[in-house]
Amino acid sequence: MKAWAKDQKIAGTIVEFLADPLSDLTNALDIGMTHPGPQGVFGQSRSKRVAIVYDGGVAKIVEISEGPDDPAGDADPKGPVTYRTKVENILSQL
Repeated sequence: MKAWAKDQKIAGTIVEFLADPLSDLTNALDIGMTHPGPQGVFGQSRSKRVAIVYDGGVAKIVEISEGPDDPAGDADPKGPVTYRTKVENILSQL
């Protein structure tokens, strides 16, 4: 996560990347992918593509990128499914 954060240049910002290697948060938020496609590729539980904005410990914005034919939310990086969790969409809701 540190390398990804460095690559994305988030040091000193309010953005925080979180790792969830045991799927504790994924399970608590019920955001695990259940589609057999990604499960078959990765072999373990994976989180859906999600963006959550918290304010004072309260989730104010929750966006999940997934669709019937795009369970990982990344089939078309410029498409409407992926757009849900892109920064442009999140910022437009602040």
